[in-house]
Amino acid sequence: MPKDHFSCPIEVRYGDLDPQGHVNNAKFLTYFEQARINYFVHLGLLNKAQAFIDVGIIVADIHVTFLAPVLFGYEVRVGVQVTRLGNKSLTVTYRMVESVSGIDLAAGSSVLVTFDYHKNETVPIPDVWREKINAFEGLDQNKINT
Repeated sequence: MPKDHFSCPIEVRYGDLDPQGHVNNAKFLTYFEQARINYFVHLGLLNKAQAFIDVGIIVADIHVTFLAPVLFGYEVRVGVQVTRLGNKSLTVTYRMVESVSGIDLAAGSSVLVTFDYHKNETVPIPDVWREKINAFEGLDQNKINT
């Protein structure tokens, strides 16, 4: 993740561990989700008082590359970056590191689709989302996939 880019601390809980003593693979997706939601809150696109039905995003595709085991007591951070804005979808990338050592623990990406739950249909990315993400990420409007 870039030096001054958004990252979110993650608490590794005892209940996240599997019988081998490291974080269960499924928890990585939960960590990515927590960081992604905090990223959207940080940008002012979501707030913690919103009902789930009003969030307006669906995960369409997600990938995780496991690089090293995550153990109880690790100080973990997940970096989040939007790397592509389409018409109705965006790509988010993740980088999980151990904060003290800087060791890369996992990397991933997800494709999110903007969705109107009330109408049960995809919708274009809202202009305010596009503007705030572009401003934060420094994306070039002319290079964005539509």
